Amino acid sequence: MNKKAFEQYNNFTKQRDQLLTRREELDTSAKSIDELIANLDMRKDEAIERTFKQVAKNFEEVFEKLVPAGRGKLIIQRRMDQGDDGDADDEDVDDTQKSTVDNYTGISIKVSFNSKVDEGLRIQQLSGGQKSLVALATVFAIQKCDPAPFYLFDEIDANLDAQYRTAVAAMIHELSDKAQFITTTFRPEMLVSADKFYGVTFNNQKVSSIRSIKREEAQEFVDQVCSFSYFHCLTSLTSFCRRRKPSDRRLCLISNIVGVCYLY
Repeated sequence: MNKKAFEQYNNFTKQRDQLLTRREELDTSAKSIDELIANLDMRKDEAIERTFKQVAKNFEEVFEKLVPAGRGKLIIQRRMDQGDDGDADDEDVDDTQKSTVDNYTGISIKVSFNSKVDEGLRIQQLSGGQKSLVALATVFAIQKCDPAPFYLFDEIDANLDAQYRTAVAAMIHELSDKAQFITTTFRPEMLVSADKFYGVTFNNQKVSSIRSIKREEAQEFVDQVCSFSYFHCLTSLTSFCRRRKPSDRRLCLISNIVGVCYLY
């Protein structure tokens, strides 16, 4: 007869009870962690849905201001929509299907420039100028939702028609109350909304400096540049620059609405 059997039994029983207690604690902790993850996922889903809806609403409003005769729409794409080319509206998606961000695959854009009832074109079907305008509308829509301190645009109006350049300038003027905008341009429409103008001089020592200039001087520069075609401007630029002082051969506009315009 093993005289230590009872003692070993008690020890093993105690160890088993400790392990069972530890397992219960781990199970409870795992359940708490799962609940926390589910709660964070739900809050993340809600934040993404809320942000997208706000940006999508802003996009429609901004695009309508830029293109009064047309309309634009942001569409969130989900995995279950891929069979339908990702164009299903939010109202048509079951709540259980759209409950997780894992279902999201991207965002598509549909716009119409000449009708408010047409189905609209995809971004791939647009011209270069139309794509530029849609990109600007997206930036402005995000800016309305979460403004940045300042924006730096480089010739954003280069591919736009005159009516759209005017609309973009008006939109920048409207948004300039909450942010600073600096942009480069060779077009006169931006000058109308500018608050301040500066010239960037480039001397013979290849050193740049900035000086304040008047609106009339900036307008004169842009008007002369616009009087040339793109090809003629490249071939005639040297003779044009020689008529100016060496320190004035590079001119720019800069303000909290419309920014920099360089002549190389």
